[in-house]
Amino acid sequence: MTNNLISMLAIGSAILFGAMSPGASFLLVARTAMSSTRGAALSVAAGMGLGALVYAGIALAGLHALFTVIPSLYTGLKIAGGCYLLWLALKMFRRPPDRLIDSAVLGEVSALKAFATGLVTQISNPHTALVFASIFSAALTTNIQPVMYVILPLMAFTIDMLWYALVAVLLSTDRSRQAYVKYRKVIDRLSGGLMAWLGVRLLLK
Repeated sequence: MTNNLISMLAIGSAILFGAMSPGASFLLVARTAMSSTRGAALSVAAGMGLGALVYAGIALAGLHALFTVIPSLYTGLKIAGGCYLLWLALKMFRRPPDRLIDSAVLGEVSALKAFATGLVTQISNPHTALVFASIFSAALTTNIQPVMYVILPLMAFTIDMLWYALVAVLLSTDRSRQAYVKYRKVIDRLSGGLMAWLGVRLLLK
């Protein structure tokens, strides 16, 4: 029991630090929080959490071994993920710069659409599954107890969702939105550029 607790603590810490590192997921939550409603940003955070749960589950199921046996599968998923991030970047670049933010605009993004965007963004990078597989391999023994197949994916979901929910709450304040309105064109261009760089980086990795 003690060994399981130590393993869970190590895995949880690794997942948290991974979620906290800047990337496409953080960028999407932050931008949604500033440019849309807090509810939409929290929905994106929930989508991120579900994506982490999915990848944690398939990592435990042996996706790393599958990628090793069928390298083209990983390549195909990586290309699809990179193209999706480039598409998000294009949407940011093409957004009209003179569009003002008001209460009607803030309500445009539905919770379901925001959730789906968060989920797809999280699973657009198959490298995440390999990261989970590496964390699990380092912290767990070869004889994984059945209960861990339930606990670890749920833990990944909880940690990712709570972290991105915190980001959503902190950046959805009036001050953050006022800053976004003031520097919207610059923020959109920088966000689009960073998203494009992440997409190209994924394609070339």
